[in-house]
Amino acid sequence: MPRIRAASVAEHRTMQRGALLDAARSLLSEGGTEALTFPALAERTGLARSSVYEYFRSRAAVVEELCAVDFPVWAAEVEAAMEVADTPEAKIEAYVRRQLALVGDRRHRAVVAISAGELDAGAREKIRAAHGGLIAMVVEALEGLGHEQPRLAAMLLQGVVDAAVRRIELGAAEEPGRIVEAAVSMALRGVRG
Repeated sequence: MPRIRAASVAEHRTMQRGALLDAARSLLSEGGTEALTFPALAERTGLARSSVYEYFRSRAAVVEELCAVDFPVWAAEVEAAMEVADTPEAKIEAYVRRQLALVGDRRHRAVVAISAGELDAGAREKIRAAHGGLIAMVVEALEGLGHEQPRLAAMLLQGVVDAAVRRIELGAAEEPGRIVEAAVSMALRGVRG
């Protein structure tokens, strides 16, 4: 009987933690990092504010957990899109298109809000590492195109993607589809050069 009780407590804690992370994603995507507060998390989840502190010691800890949970999912989606492409150029196009397709996803909006906010060194390092993982995915495709410095080219390519993400997120005058096409065109011309 004690084992069943322990398992249900652990399951309950896992569910609560998941609910807190989901609430954090919503708060970040709706109002940026300023909206991510423990009182707001408590209100969204129906927990007492003191209970939120049982799961996370700080706002930075929430951000680190979101990075640990969401970046791998996002990266896996980009990687899956690249895997079905058959040429280096097609892989690069898939890399750009899939990232830009994720802009409307709540996880992505939360990541953008996190990236724009003031974070502690640990959270900032997790974001850098995750972006490094994205960049590493496209290095091989750039090597396949014969780039002498594929890592540098990959970082610059990611800069094009990041700029397009910002344009889409800001609700720029251009239609999102036009931003995507311009980014893909710029990326493919750039990597060919």
